[in-house]
Amino acid sequence: MKISTKGRYGLTIMMALAKKTGEGPVSLKSIAKEYKLSEHYLEQLIAPLRNAMLVKSVRGAYGGYMLAKDAEAITAGDIIRVLEGPISPVEVLEDEEPAKRDLWIKIRDAVKDVLDKTTLADLANFKEEGEQDYYMFYI
Repeated sequence: MKISTKGRYGLTIMMALAKKTGEGPVSLKSIAKEYKLSEHYLEQLIAPLRNAMLVKSVRGAYGGYMLAKDAEAITAGDIIRVLEGPISPVEVLEDEEPAKRDLWIKIRDAVKDVLDKTTLADLANFKEEGEQDYYMFYI
């Protein structure tokens, strides 16, 4: 499973809104400028997030977007599902060998578990602890 720019930028929008909670509505223009992203692209991503009732819009001169729920009540899985669709790194085939089918199900469940246990508050308040090795896993 590969998360596209839709999912990545969607998480960026949501994290930016979570960090600004209590400061009033945040414009997409300010998020685009701060993170050096295309405002036009962010506008395309905010609509599904609003339709899923994860964000709410405020109209007017000082308008923008705010989280519709507490950051603790929104998970990374909620955001990724809205923007990317169902979380399924491997298609599970019914006629596949039971051992392989079981492996694919375990992988799917592990990915879902991480995304569903990571809240937006966790992401917005993340503090890096020392250097970390990044690994690329090909599935």
